Amino acid sequence: MRFSFTAPLWEWEAQANWYFVSLPEEMGADIAEVPRMVRGFGAVKVRVRVGGSDWSTSIFPSGGTYVLPVKKAVRTAEGIEPDDDVTVDLEVLDL
Repeated sequence: MRFSFTAPLWEWEAQANWYFVSLPEEMGADIAEVPRMVRGFGAVKVRVRVGGSDWSTSIFPSGGTYVLPVKKAVRTAEGIEPDDDVTVDLEVLDL
């Protein structure tokens, strides 16, 4: 499963310096429908590209969709600040 989308970067209110992009709800529903082994916190392994940066991580269920953590190295390399729109190419590896 591969997806591309654009969404704003936001900071998690419960924990400063943790930044995420929320997947569109329709994409989250598509991912949730695929049977897979249950992992901690409902995590799903993915490969991600933002601009010239690519990395492996997990997305996590939240509010009817999934959220993608965006690490500091990527935010710095790509010049991304909170509330900036981020274009994401995402491949679900956990199938």
